[in-house]
Amino acid sequence: MGTASKPDVEPVGLAAGDRIDHEQALADRQALIQLCLYALDRARSGGVAERIEQGLAAIGVRALRPDGERFDPARHEAGGAVPTEDPALEGTVAETEVVGFADHERLLRAPVVTVYTRR
Repeated sequence: MGTASKPDVEPVGLAAGDRIDHEQALADRQALIQLCLYALDRARSGGVAERIEQGLAAIGVRALRPDGERFDPARHEAGGAVPTEDPALEGTVAETEVVGFADHERLLRAPVVTVYTRR
């Protein structure tokens, strides 16, 4: 995957004496994260999707693609099953259908996955 271009906008610092309303800042952060996830789901350009995902990662929001992990109904949503003859694969995530996201350790959206099941 290519590297997304650098952002066109630089962060603005606070002037001396400015106060931060921390509750409002957290609410604004959550709203922006949700807006980014909405935009990411609808992005038609791989470069735009990559840039949004990188921006989210920079603030601690990571994508969850659990391919190859054991299926955990507390962390994953089953979207489908694929049969396997290999008993070692049973209950393992075969593919991530919809990427999930976590804000640090808090699950924002569980990934929707296809799970190997025994024939």
